[in-house]
Amino acid sequence: MKQFLTAIFLFIISSNLFSQGFNSISTVDGINVIAVGDNGLVFRSSNGGNSWSQNTYGSESFKSVTSVNDYVWISATNGKLFKTFKSVSPINEFQLTTTKTMNSIYFVNDQLGFVCGDDGLLFRTTDGGNFWAAFNSGISLTTDLKSVHFKDADNGVAVGEAGSVYITSNSGVTWTSLNSGTTRNFLKAKYLIDGIVISGEWGTLLTRVGVNWNSIPVRNITDITGITGTSLNNLRICGGGGFIRNNLNGSTNFFNFEKNPMFANLVDIVYYNENIGFAVSSLNKAIIRTTNGGQTWSLPSGTSVSMNWQLKLAASNGIGNNLCPHPTNRNAVFVVYGLNVYRSWNRGDNWTQVATITSGSRAHSFYVSPVDTNIWVAAVAGSPTDAVMRSTNYGQTWTTVIARNFSTYGQPLEMDQNNPSVFYFAPDGSSTGFFKSTDNGATFNNISMGTNPFTSPCDIIVEWDNSNIMFIGDDGADIHKTTNGGVTWFTVKPNSSSEIPSMCNSVFNTDICYATTWSGQDVYKTVNKGDNWNIINNTGFSGWGSDLCREDPDYVITGSYGANATFTSNGGTNWTQISTGLSGVGAGMLVVDRGLALNMQTSGMYKLNITYSVLTNISETFYSTNIPSSLNLHQNFPNPFNPSTKIRFDLPFSSDVNLSVYDYLGREVTQLINGMKQAGSYEIDFNASNMASGIYFYKLSTNSSVITKKMMLVK
Repeated sequence: MKQFLTAIFLFIISSNLFSQGFNSISTVDGINVIAVGDNGLVFRSSNGGNSWSQNTYGSESFKSVTSVNDYVWISATNGKLFKTFKSVSPINEFQLTTTKTMNSIYFVNDQLGFVCGDDGLLFRTTDGGNFWAAFNSGISLTTDLKSVHFKDADNGVAVGEAGSVYITSNSGVTWTSLNSGTTRNFLKAKYLIDGIVISGEWGTLLTRVGVNWNSIPVRNITDITGITGTSLNNLRICGGGGFIRNNLNGSTNFFNFEKNPMFANLVDIVYYNENIGFAVSSLNKAIIRTTNGGQTWSLPSGTSVSMNWQLKLAASNGIGNNLCPHPTNRNAVFVVYGLNVYRSWNRGDNWTQVATITSGSRAHSFYVSPVDTNIWVAAVAGSPTDAVMRSTNYGQTWTTVIARNFSTYGQPLEMDQNNPSVFYFAPDGSSTGFFKSTDNGATFNNISMGTNPFTSPCDIIVEWDNSNIMFIGDDGADIHKTTNGGVTWFTVKPNSSSEIPSMCNSVFNTDICYATTWSGQDVYKTVNKGDNWNIINNTGFSGWGSDLCREDPDYVITGSYGANATFTSNGGTNWTQISTGLSGVGAGMLVVDRGLALNMQTSGMYKLNITYSVLTNISETFYSTNIPSSLNLHQNFPNPFNPSTKIRFDLPFSSDVNLSVYDYLGREVTQLINGMKQAGSYEIDFNASNMASGIYFYKLSTNSSVITKKMMLVK
């Protein structure tokens, strides 16, 4: 059994330097909190998340953490388990009779616990973890288990790959396989007082009451990775690019979104009670916290967030909004610059040209069909007439479907998200018509009756779940509405500028829609299906592209006819400028999830980069390869220093250790270590950025000796 120990000092951690985050978080009392991640990463708080200490224990990757009473258990790679107390204390290591990864651990009480992992492995302990035995009778050995949870000492559930679900009613002695009705990989399970809830990939969320399964249409395609709650009607889930949602007050589809500051994936969430909760990301070390039941979430004290746009594709002749997410690959995106079609397989980081539209000058709208990804439809400017063009072989050849002139800068083509075989096309001219295709863009027919109020449509948007309701943003900054699928139109917002270049709406709240204005600076919002529009933001720049996050209705980004952008994460209450790094003129926006925002400028593709710098208390580095022969406190290096220095000491025996810094008058300035340490060598990085220049002393005290040395801070 090994022990790893803890010490503290102030340090700044930036997620762009240390990108590794967490896999799991747990708290037993809302005060003592522990989060774990890969490569031995452990964060602990003893004050409810007000401040944190960072520690690194060995090289194993910690996959899951659970707390019960005074104890904390951690599962890890290579068949390793770790045990500690809820307060800062040594971490003890245990080895199972396997070297497989243990993905999930849960303790019913101080004595009874379960852990599951790869290849169908599941172990049980009845003596607090001193002895573990295999308890996986009935579980397939070809299935990686990802989560285990128990309602009480007898009834438990374990889930894993390909929709695998196993339940037990005899404390894991035998397990029974259930047919979940899906082959999606499951990631988390909870056995609650009134049933079972399971989450997984591609927005999979199931509940089971008695013998009946219920699939919850949460309407996002990103993974649901975390579940917390006390009953099936009191649940919170997290995942994707950072959403937190709950089903309180009868929101059966989890359409209550908890506003939070994390613009990266969330992998785990825990609520201690109805008010106090914590959530973590695998991409950074910014642990977020709520103390008011999810009404607001906050970053740790001292955390700063940096947002900047990074150029990912240098291109030219971009206009309209030619960004299109891949219908079946969540990491893939398409864009058209001029007539060149580019594709990214890795969330917009790298791009490859995959096709060229064979005629015209530049595309204004572009779609890859969810019905058949070989079918592409685009609105293309040309001479003497603009046209809608179509490919049925992944962009290798193109045919003209309908030739009509459209807005010089607009997006005249729209796919119906409610029925992706349907497309709409709005060319220039009040008497030209409004066109609809019901055969995946192969043919278009004029469906409008009489003269339409629009003159040069710039954007079309279709309401989710009701294709009869659509809006057209027009030249002259008018917004027009139809309630009969485009047959007749009426004006709901008269002009206030020159143009409505972009609109965006949400699947989670069909009452809302946003619209930008050019050359005006106002962003408009409707909360009653477009009947009334009110100014929600004045950007200070001429508006252009916009998008509403596909997994969070409170997160909206709007761009400009220039190198500017702004966003809101709380439904328009507050807006923040995010223009750093941009150049050129705006064209289109795509916000796939809270962690993926792409900005199509006319001369290049930009991706929003977000980093978190966390002020944290961090541990010493511990070396145990060779036990020192004598007690020694080394001279700090560098010395003099500004503002950081390293302090190293050798401990030939286990002992209570105190390492503190004092000023010239002998007053204690800060305490770096105070606790039991095992034999070995230790190195502390001491940051004195909050101290004045001068001479200081650092003193090492053990059970038998005291050693003091001098150091100098020069600023």
